[in-house]
Amino acid sequence: MSVLSRPYFHDEAAAFEHVEAMMWPQGPVCFHCGSMDKHYALKGVRTKPSKKNPHGVERHGLYKCAACRKQFTVRMGTIFEETHLPLHKWLQAIHLMCSSKKGISAHQLHRVLECTYKTAWFLAHRIREAMRSDDFTPMGGNGKTVEVDETFIGRLSGMPKLRDSRAHKNTVLTLVERGGIARSFHIDGTTVARIVPIVRANIAKESALMTDEARHYVRVGGEFASHGRVEHSANEYGRTEGSVKINTNTVEGFYSIFKRGMKGVYQHCAEHHLHRYLAEFDFRYSHRSAMGIDDAVRSLVALKGAKGKRLTYRQPV
Repeated sequence: MSVLSRPYFHDEAAAFEHVEAMMWPQGPVCFHCGSMDKHYALKGVRTKPSKKNPHGVERHGLYKCAACRKQFTVRMGTIFEETHLPLHKWLQAIHLMCSSKKGISAHQLHRVLECTYKTAWFLAHRIREAMRSDDFTPMGGNGKTVEVDETFIGRLSGMPKLRDSRAHKNTVLTLVERGGIARSFHIDGTTVARIVPIVRANIAKESALMTDEARHYVRVGGEFASHGRVEHSANEYGRTEGSVKINTNTVEGFYSIFKRGMKGVYQHCAEHHLHRYLAEFDFRYSHRSAMGIDDAVRSLVALKGAKGKRLTYRQPV
């Protein structure tokens, strides 16, 4: 039996039941007035006839609130709102993006889901929005280690390629807790003013900080329980002092996956979309199999994140 043989990947009614069970664990909730008591399902309602569907399409998961007399579905207030793509194809896309370690391109999605490339591209960005974490509580803590590093990728819009320089590239700062989560930021540059506030706000002061020899970390290193620095310029990639392993191998491992995905799968990323790709790679790393989370559970976590995150690129007229 394959994971993709589950009913909610193929049947629209089963897909709505699956999403409702995740979004409404206590039962249906009216999107308009918030009522949980007075509502009833509308069965057999169909959309207006069209050339493609002369008899209309059945509207699954449709409810009517007896309190405010308005209709609602579980899709309202989520990334699925106003979508023309069947819900079971959304669930297929979520599973594919959550189970692909280095991501899956919009072209691949459009071939697998048999939808247009434009639909697949927009769908993927909305799923990345669902993957975005709203939790910014400080990482680490007493006895824990957080590694920090930055990398460079792509090209800034309007910037020519500069030889032997990184000034034309996008800068990414990533914080990784050993054995825990990752948190990445698209920043303007590697200055103290850009990096230090992020490090201070996102890492608990009781943590051990691990960085390379970059000077901007010296300013903030003394504020933490300890600060280990590895000298990459001297071809040092790690050392052990007592029982403490001083290296940034964990965050560099994160970057190896991130860059393989961005260069090998996505190939191109516009500057103003980079934060969404970072959210995607952060999500998969923070819910990896090493933490006891398999593909199915990871997909359920992403599905829960779809609530309250509607994403639109074209404003209504």
